[in-house]
Amino acid sequence: AAGVGQQWVLVEMVQAFYEAPAYHLILEGILILWIIRLLFSKTYKLQERSDLTLKEKEELIEEWQPEPLVPPVPKDHPALNYNIVSGPPTHVITVNGKECINFASFNFLGLLNNEKVKSAAQASLKKYGVGTCGPRGFYGTFDVHLELEERLAKFMRTEEAIIYSYGFATIASAIPAYSKRGDIVFVDEAACFAIQKGLQASRSNIKLFKHNDMADLERLLKEQETEDQKNPRKARVTRRFIVVEGLYMNTGDICPLPELIKLKYKYKVRIFLEESLSFGVLGEHGRGITEHFRINIDDIDLISANMENSLASIGGFCCGRSFIIDHQRLSGQGYCFSASLPPLLAAAAIEALNIMEDNPDIFQTLRAKCERIHKALQGISGLKVVGESFSPALHLQLEESSGSRENDVKLLKRVVDYCMNSGIALTQARYLEKEEKCLPPPSIRVVITVEQAEQELDKAASLLKEAAQSVLN
Repeated sequence: AAGVGQQWVLVEMVQAFYEAPAYHLILEGILILWIIRLLFSKTYKLQERSDLTLKEKEELIEEWQPEPLVPPVPKDHPALNYNIVSGPPTHVITVNGKECINFASFNFLGLLNNEKVKSAAQASLKKYGVGTCGPRGFYGTFDVHLELEERLAKFMRTEEAIIYSYGFATIASAIPAYSKRGDIVFVDEAACFAIQKGLQASRSNIKLFKHNDMADLERLLKEQETEDQKNPRKARVTRRFIVVEGLYMNTGDICPLPELIKLKYKYKVRIFLEESLSFGVLGEHGRGITEHFRINIDDIDLISANMENSLASIGGFCCGRSFIIDHQRLSGQGYCFSASLPPLLAAAAIEALNIMEDNPDIFQTLRAKCERIHKALQGISGLKVVGESFSPALHLQLEESSGSRENDVKLLKRVVDYCMNSGIALTQARYLEKEEKCLPPPSIRVVITVEQAEQELDKAASLLKEAAQSVLN
């Protein structure tokens, strides 16, 4: 029976072969031939080559130039030629062996060499040692860290605060902790480099608006609103952020926060505010731009600032609602993977906060000195002042560029050197030119602190006028 069944199957196959269309048989035949060819053909062909003589090989080796590991850097590049500081960079600073009045360090409130701050740091050094040798999640959390976070939250009048051991990494870690691939971030084109690195790490869709131009920002928000209406399903899972600075590091301008708050609620976006330059500067008690404009701090989703300027310590902090801050303890890369802030620096920051709270007049003193030098610097031939009158970090830019950024930098360096030789320490603003999204023009940065006397402010302004007259005219 089995043999009969097999014969019947064979007969059906033969019948099907005869009944099949001709084109079907031709196609099957071609496929069979192609399979046979693939089975018996070589998978590759040996390329014909001509053997080189020993002399030809040596010539080729001599001609070959390997690609450099890094691009060539001239020996006179500023990064390779340091100004060496001896002693603390306080009101009077010794640079390259020459004593100068310090208009370069961000020691706004003059706390860097404060005796109370140093005593607190020394006491902490004796108790805890130098460093922590571990991130916050791995035996790197000390009681002094928790105290500092509590004090910062209380000072800023927020629910919670979190501290980082490196100021630059604070906002650069905070942004990618919340904004991910597919999310949208509207950011001012003058944003500092730390914000740019945070945006890069987030891999979000970045939309730049013109510096402090709320009309341009609203245009972008309207365009996004139109896009969201076309794809509501995607819009429901896309987060939107606005990232700005309180006082911009690269321009000294203040952001129009009241207008930003209106746009926030109109277009349903979140606001991240970087206050490294405005914390400890603006507001009646130094709480920053929210106090300056008398804005409810709960209208801001996240505030970030470093502790390396007004607090004269190291590191940075973020503050806001508890559920927002706690997320960074799980996702903030600088918090999770870096060794925690050395306890002596946390103790120094706490004492600096004490001084800020006990001496609120210090902020009015700083503001008055900022306004004094801002006014004195007006009308310098060849230079223009960039920045608010109350900003402790001003920029002096060339009124007219020479047409070459390299030449502009050299001209400004000659102005800085002229002042340095006369006892005023200034610095040029530095940028990673190939990395910056919107490269600012070359400038001289003038930093004001409460320690500078009125006569010294006037001397600096007079000397800058003299230097500009000598170098630029």
